Amino acid sequence: MTHSRIAGIGHYVPDNIYTNEDLAKFMDTSDEWIQERTGIKERRFATKHEETTATLGARASRIAIERAGTTAEEIDFIIFATLSPDYYFPGSGVILQRELGITKTEIGALDVRNQCSGFIYALSVADQFIKSGMYKNILVVGAEMHSSGLEFNTRGRGVSVIFGDGAGAVVLQPTDEAGKGILNSELHSDGTNAEMLSLLSPGSHGGYHHDDKEQFGFPDKDQLGEIFVTQKIVDDGFLYPHMDGKSVFKKAVVKFPEVITSSLAAVGKTPADIDMLIPHQANLRISQFVQKVLKLNDDQVFNNIQKYGNTTAASIPIALSEAWEQGKIKDNDLVCLAAFGSGFTWGSVVISW
Repeated sequence: MTHSRIAGIGHYVPDNIYTNEDLAKFMDTSDEWIQERTGIKERRFATKHEETTATLGARASRIAIERAGTTAEEIDFIIFATLSPDYYFPGSGVILQRELGITKTEIGALDVRNQCSGFIYALSVADQFIKSGMYKNILVVGAEMHSSGLEFNTRGRGVSVIFGDGAGAVVLQPTDEAGKGILNSELHSDGTNAEMLSLLSPGSHGGYHHDDKEQFGFPDKDQLGEIFVTQKIVDDGFLYPHMDGKSVFKKAVVKFPEVITSSLAAVGKTPADIDMLIPHQANLRISQFVQKVLKLNDDQVFNNIQKYGNTTAASIPIALSEAWEQGKIKDNDLVCLAAFGSGFTWGSVVISW
């Protein structure tokens, strides 16, 4: 049976480093406050007007393509995961295609909007395309430029101190080698409390999902006029992300170990068999809690949120790339990727490297 394997991997983070002390100049916060709650010490922000989500993705993609021993022209499909696209539409996949100079081949480009679990979802979709034989060189990218849409003041500090910019990419190819490549992927969602981690506007909801529709300043339903963005939405900060941190934490620490254990069991493995767990870099406290629940030692878990913050869809491929570069992932290692985030959506992928 044909499996899909990661043939090449790469990542890119912007040069601009913003420490917790730097953010304290714009809002009422401190290095101690941020580290205690998130474990983050610094993050990277892209250069405005010079970098975009797609250009970050292109930088990571070129590295992954070269390491895969192939060329951009040989890529036959693109899957791009992000919550911070260059445009509301079109998606960043086609912009990435243009950045890589491969528009003449007219390959397909698919965008995945599953936020923190976006790369897991994208990888699982690519895996199915490879297994079916439809494609042989799939570029899977997770990239984010959060800094372009965060509220850098005290009102927004609960969210804005957490996120950073960056990109990671892999090239997925088929392999017939028994027991190698992606062994299993598992995806889940529960939209019951979707608004707990969300960016409510712009959008078409017009207040439909909310008891107090007046809070957004939408026009009456019989009145012609836009509901996508209103002046009240701008004034009251509904254009910025919202997060109920405590509720997200409580859900994540349950679903993370649950989906990891389930995905491993599907291939006859247990957490003790893991050589490297790459969790989505949401919060260092969450990763440490999951590590404790699964009874893993420090050598079995890779975290880099301390220096990059939460890069959402990019966090897993960035961490995976760094771990591989540092020699912490070797041939035949059992690698588990897992994510939980907005939606809520969560999932895991088990790989024999």
